[in-house]
Amino acid sequence: MTKITTIFITLFLISFSPFAQNLDIDILKDINQDRNQNLDKPFNSISKSVYPLSVAFPISLLGSGLIKKDKNLQRQGLTSLASLAISMGTTYSLKKIINRDRPYIAYPIILPYYIENDPAFPSGHTTAAFSTATSLSLTFKKWYVVVPAYTWAGAVAYSRLHLGVHYPSDVLAGAVIGAGSAWLSYKANRWLQRKK
Repeated sequence: MTKITTIFITLFLISFSPFAQNLDIDILKDINQDRNQNLDKPFNSISKSVYPLSVAFPISLLGSGLIKKDKNLQRQGLTSLASLAISMGTTYSLKKIINRDRPYIAYPIILPYYIENDPAFPSGHTTAAFSTATSLSLTFKKWYVVVPAYTWAGAVAYSRLHLGVHYPSDVLAGAVIGAGSAWLSYKANRWLQRKK
């Protein structure tokens, strides 16, 4: 069993223990109920930025690689797309299997900015954001890429709590799936390159 699998299974089991569930809702209540509602629209915009940016990044890499006839950029674009596809496929499957209610359904004290109807665990927005941030960081290993990429991904994760649509464990699982998928895709790409 890989380290990522072990971490995910442990995270999953801990997330649904009674202690963790209480901690989960307590953290969410502290963030959501005491939030500055003037920040709802900006955090909603951060959440909405995820899917366009997560698709634009790998397509831009791939397109640049094709225009410049740069095989390395093309591979990096394909690797980033693979990471996004794997992470979102995993997240979608887990949402259907686990079928966890959104926090505002189980706890009416949570005040969502808007209603989402799909299951909560794990957070798809956070998954895509951390897949993208990790792919970017592995492709361009410069602090001025890594810091903004993870700052954005962290803001996306926090926005899901601020807006009241996810538990902290949903967000944490999404971050692990997204970053793990990007890292595994990157390692697989490097391994394939060495095999050639």
